[in-house]
Amino acid sequence: MNFRPEHELHTRRFSRNIGLGLVLAAFVALIFGLTVVKITEGDVARAIAGASSNE
Repeated sequence: MNFRPEHELHTRRFSRNIGLGLVLAAFVALIFGLTVVKITEGDVARAIAGASSNE
């Protein structure tokens, strides 16, 4: 069974999809990071250690 060669349009579309996926992943990471900093009031190390912010 022979497969037809991939069209040039599909190769360009795949490259754009990879680029867009990376941009979206970076945006999600940025939003997640901002959320963590806001919730921990900027003291991420203390939040990881388990200390409450009310002390």
